[in-house]
Order: sequence, then structure tokens, then C-alpha cells
Amino acid sequence: MSITPERKQELIKEFALSEGDTGSPEVQIAVLTERIVNLTGHFKTHKKDNHSRRGLLKMVSQRRRLLDYVKKGDEARYKDIIKRLGIRR
Repeated sequence: MSITPERKQELIKEFALSEGDTGSPEVQIAVLTERIVNLTGHFKTHKKDNHSRRGLLKMVSQRRRLLDYVKKGDEARYKDIIKRLGIRR
């Protein structure tokens, strides 16, 4: 259900803007997207897990805020992130 450390490192390497970058919005959005996808799969078998569903909604809203922040700063970066992650907006 959670993201493995190896997968997290792969995402950081793929979306980092520079070496050692772990806090940029791109990296945070990529990690949140991976966690959201994993949790969505969890709900296919555990339909009544409402406690985790609340966490999912919080992650989705956090990702939305980060995407809005990037869009406000640079529209091209925003569109690139959306395309690379396959998020529909």
C-alpha cells in the first residue's frame, strides 16, 4: 500500500530539477501521485476502509495545491508535469 524506498528514489531522480533535489514541487507531486495510485488500488479490495479514504482525500488536495502553485508560477512546467504523470485536469 505504501511506496517503497527504491521507487521513491527513482521518482526523485526522474523529477528532480538538480542533484539532491527532494523538495521541489515536481518531486513532491510525483511522490504524492505514486502514493495516490497505490491507495486507489487498495480501495478496489477494501471498499469500506474509510480511515484510509480520508488520507487519500488529503493527499489529493495537497497535490492539487502544489499543482496550482506550479501553474501560477510557470504554465509550461505545469503542463509538463501533468503530461509526464498522466494526470487529467
